[in-house]
Parts: sequence; structure tokens; C-alpha cells
Amino acid sequence: MRRGKEPSTGRQVVMGAALLVSDVVVIAGLLFGHGITGWSDDGSNALEAQMFAWRTTWYLAGGAVLTGGGLLAFRWRIPSAVQIIVLGIGALKFHALAAAH
Repeated sequence: MRRGKEPSTGRQVVMGAALLVSDVVVIAGLLFGHGITGWSDDGSNALEAQMFAWRTTWYLAGGAVLTGGGLLAFRWRIPSAVQIIVLGIGALKFHALAAAH
């Protein structure tokens, strides 16, 4: 068995768990920001909340591609999958929020 230059599975799992926690915190903060942006009794901030959701969709989708692709280029498959899946689901959630307005 030949040993390659790939990182160990243990390191990948630890990095994936750390990225999962940080991604969830970021997405939760963005959801809170979206809620605060659109909060109004008369609905006057609906357009602003929709624009916030569209921008956030692109930020999360771009983050998924850049960080997931970068980690994949370094052969960190587990953290790469975590980034692509979690940030991709976050982008889809914000896309649904933007389309609902």
C-alpha cells in the first residue's frame, strides 16, 4: 500500500465538523438579518428584504463553489462536500425566500 499526499480522514472529519458549525452560524445570522430587514407592520420593507435574500443567495452559492471547489482541489473531500451541501442548501433557502416575496 502506497501512502499518498492526501490528508488523513480524521483531519478531514474534524475540519468538516468545524466548517459545519461555522456555516450554520453564518446562515442563522443571515436568516436573522433577513427577518430584521423585512420586519415592518405595514410591509414597506418587503422589496428591501427580497433584495437582501437575492444577494445572500448569490453570496452563499458563490461561497459553496469557491470554498468547496478549493478544498476539493486540495483533495479534502469530506470538508468540500460539507461546504457544497450546507452552503448550497442555504442558498436554496434564501432563493425560496426571495421568490416568495
